[in-house]
Parts: sequence; C-alpha cells; structure tokens
Amino acid sequence: MRGLIKYTWTEMKLFLREPMGAFFTLAFPLMMLFLFGSIYGNEPSAIFNGYGTVDISVPAYTAMIIGTTGILNLTITMATYREKGILRRLRITPVRPQVILIAQVVVMFLMTLAGVLLLVLAGKLVYDLRFDGNALSVALGFTLGSLSFFSLGFVLASVMPNARTAQVVGMVIFYPMLFLSGAGMPLEILPEGVGKISTYLPLTHVVTLLRGLWTGEVWSQHMTEVWVLLGVLLAGVLISAKTFRWES
Repeated sequence: MRGLIKYTWTEMKLFLREPMGAFFTLAFPLMMLFLFGSIYGNEPSAIFNGYGTVDISVPAYTAMIIGTTGILNLTITMATYREKGILRRLRITPVRPQVILIAQVVVMFLMTLAGVLLLVLAGKLVYDLRFDGNALSVALGFTLGSLSFFSLGFVLASVMPNARTAQVVGMVIFYPMLFLSGAGMPLEILPEGVGKISTYLPLTHVVTLLRGLWTGEVWSQHMTEVWVLLGVLLAGVLISAKTFRWES
C-alpha cells in the first residue's frame, strides 16, 4: 500500500506537469461553462423540463471530462510509457505490475474528480447551480462512467503502436463522440438524426445517466445506461488483459 501511495503521488505530479492533459481536464470544462453560461444564463427552460442550461450542462460536462481522461489522457500516457520503455523499466523494479496500473487508474480518477468539483463549485457560485439528486447516486454513476472509459483507454493504449498514433486515434474517436453524445451540447437542441446516432455511443449513456441522477431520477429509470456501461467496462477489462503490452 505504501508503494502504491508513493507511486501514485509521483504520477499525479507528472500529470499536472503535462499542460495539455491538465488543461482539458481542469480548465477547458470551466471555459465551456462560462462561455455558454454567459450566452444562455441559467433561467429555467421548458426545453430542459424546468432546469436551466447550466443545470443540465454540469453533469454533461462531467461526462466530457470522463471521456477526455479515459480516451485521451490515459491512452496517450500509457502508449507513451510503452514507446519510451518506461513500462519495461518499471516492470523490472520492485514495484509490482498491478501497482503501476492501479496507480494510473487512481490518478486519472482523482484528476477527473478534481475537474468535476471545480465545475460544480463554479456553477454553484456563479450560476446558482440546481441539484435535485442524491449525492451518493451521482457519485456511483460518476464512478461507473469513469471506470468504463478508463477500460476503453487501456484497450486503445494496448493496441496502438506508438504514442502519436494513440493521440490521433483517441482524438478521432473522442471528438465526434463529444459533439454527438450531448456532452458538448444538449441533445435537445441537436437535430433528430443526431439523437438516433447518439444511442450507439458509450459517452451518450454516461451523459444520460448523470443527467438523470443529477435531476433526481432513480437508477431503475436508467438500467439501459447501467448495463451498457457495465458491458463496456467488462469488455474493456477482458480485452486489455489479453492485449496489454509492456514493451513495443
């Protein structure tokens, strides 16, 4: 446990020293919040069932942070470590392989959580953010969504030949999903055809689950999202366990 804590702390400092990852996890969601908040405000709207734009955007941006961390940050970090031989060198140290992988998950989870807390704090202080859900339910939904996308990140990192390819593929996967899933803009204002496509995107199910729990809906109303995300998590773990490589 002591080794895990020390290694996790080291990885956390490395994450914060990497400006791109820290920016898109901690700063970019805040920029989105203030941009659209300044345009639309947070007045209750019939389109959003009586909630304001910021009220429904915060859980959606939470999903955006999850996707960014899982598909981009984790994928690129692990692919870079393998390409540079860092994973190979770490594997022959006294630190157990499981500790190395668990530390990555812990760091990504904590950074994702930090981004979400900043988002919620800004929404509450500036736009009087409304929350009608159960905090524990939202936390569990957040954890499920995070772990599901982390498992996808490990799959991508496992099959990508190098860090540059991992970055390009991660962006090709993530950015269309961002704009089609409701994580960037609410599905209610997007064309009807986009809504049909979005049902096939895993990030859509994170958005739908978090928005529902945020507004007080119960888990039984979101079993489709739960099963989809559990399926993604299980498939990601199984595939990455078979394909993960410590060396190029």
